[in-house]
Amino acid sequence: MKIAKWKSIILGGVAGLGFTAVGGLVARFHLGRHRANRVWADARYPKLKDVGTVKRLTILPLIDWYTARDPLTGEPGVSYLVRADDTTILFDVGYNVHGEHPSPLLRNMAALGVDVAEIDAVVISHAHEDHVGGRSHMMQHTFALSGQPVDLKGIPAYVPVPLSNPTARVTVVDGPRVIAPGVASMGPIPRQLFFLGWTPEQSLAVNVEGKGIVLIIGCGHSTLQRIVDRAEMLFDEPLYGVVGGLHYPVTASREVKFGLPLQRILGTGKLPWDPINRQDVETAIAYLRRRHPQLVALSPHDSCDWSIEAFRSAFGEAYRDVQVGKEIVVG
Repeated sequence: MKIAKWKSIILGGVAGLGFTAVGGLVARFHLGRHRANRVWADARYPKLKDVGTVKRLTILPLIDWYTARDPLTGEPGVSYLVRADDTTILFDVGYNVHGEHPSPLLRNMAALGVDVAEIDAVVISHAHEDHVGGRSHMMQHTFALSGQPVDLKGIPAYVPVPLSNPTARVTVVDGPRVIAPGVASMGPIPRQLFFLGWTPEQSLAVNVEGKGIVLIIGCGHSTLQRIVDRAEMLFDEPLYGVVGGLHYPVTASREVKFGLPLQRILGTGKLPWDPINRQDVETAIAYLRRRHPQLVALSPHDSCDWSIEAFRSAFGEAYRDVQVGKEIVVG
């Protein structure tokens, strides 16, 4: 009888702690969401001046879920090589789940004939593990291209929150800024995620001559709508294209651990018991269609195949697949 009583007390205590923890997360989530909405409402920037244009833009996925051919490696992370005329930017550095050296990023670069020495700048969209080179780097507030140091020789690295790197020249971006001729960071747009907390994310905008603005996005945690609204705030030129992640794991998650669909739970700006759904995707598609983009390419690293097919169906000939090794060309 005494053992049963103690078991009951212990189970009750554990349950109480669980409810307290969930309650704390819910409170943090609502406070953070209110803060993000306030930051968004207060962020009223003038048009970016002297951005310039580029004649040719190419986006070469180096890390993503699907690959165009063997022996390229896919993983649920992102890294794109952005070439804007004479400027070469490494946008995010992938996941490197197992901390390998050379990492999948370096192996794919070698297979595609890309040398680290070509890189003029690094841009980190946001400080999540699948964009900074792994969980340990996310926890240590740094970013890395591989499991062992890679010398970036003092090149500039633009990050939305304080991150370190032993050889890059790191600058924290706190608002829209031009980082190369025709290329700008639109500045961080924050969102509160239920488990991962406060998440500022920046996207790139490239002004392609005679066409308009191409947006390059890491995960789109800040929502497609706010990213497009920020672009329309900063530029007079029309939206030409959107390339990258928008985090629509509606029917499946690329990351599954212990049977849990991690991306549906961890990366959402919604409550975990109210996940991203088909209506959210359809609403975003309708919003984007009103801008009549000529290029749409949805990253599969954080969106399920159902969402990809929904975008493909909606945008028809304007749609492009995002695959490692398959270059997207504008201009």
